[in-house]
Amino acid sequence: MKPTRIIEICANSAQSCVEAEAGGAKRVELCAGIPEGGTTPSYGEIKTAQALTSTIDINVIIRPRGGDFLYTPAEIDAMLLDIELCKQLKVHGVVFGCLTKEGDIDVPLMRRLIEAAKPLSVTCHRAFDVCRDPFAALEQLIELGCDRILTSGQQSDAVKGIPLIAELVRRADGRIIIMPGCGVRENNIAKLEAETGAKEFHTSARSIVYSKMEYRNENVPMGSSIVSSEFETVETDRNKVAAYL
Repeated sequence: MKPTRIIEICANSAQSCVEAEAGGAKRVELCAGIPEGGTTPSYGEIKTAQALTSTIDINVIIRPRGGDFLYTPAEIDAMLLDIELCKQLKVHGVVFGCLTKEGDIDVPLMRRLIEAAKPLSVTCHRAFDVCRDPFAALEQLIELGCDRILTSGQQSDAVKGIPLIAELVRRADGRIIIMPGCGVRENNIAKLEAETGAKEFHTSARSIVYSKMEYRNENVPMGSSIVSSEFETVETDRNKVAAYL
């Protein structure tokens, strides 16, 4: 029997978690700050996601800010407190990654965070994609006891990263899950699956949600110029999720 394809959704809200579950995803990575690559969501967002779903696994990203993955003592303290909160809330897992200034996995810090997270599942996020030596990092993360690595194969998207992802899957040999992410779409997931041997995939499956505001002042942006309109957001779409399965 062919192994079942597992879909993890990068969920930007509690409602996206609802959509992910309705579409048949196995798991979500719940994040705030999507334009920054994902930051730790609020207590309220996590609790609401739990209240509105019943079967989907909720993993919470532990990332205090955007930018690099070299953290200060104050940031580490915040990460430990967020991990403790996730344990109290009994989420399925947490997602984090830490590097040294030389670009290697920060093994002592990762060990400290993983120990703090037990018994939650731990995924190393795409900090892996900017580490210096992916094969050394692979072995370190296996030794540390991480459950999976989210990776684009150290490229701008997972399709371009297929050669490295395939080699990581081969070297991992079942000791850790290699999960392609970034640019995974319904029209390329079969190619990624066939050419890498991966069985878990990370995607957003979002659609634009238009504001119901009738009065609109379009001249006062609330955030970065990257945002095209204050009257559009994005949300996971259950129909798009189902297309991956």
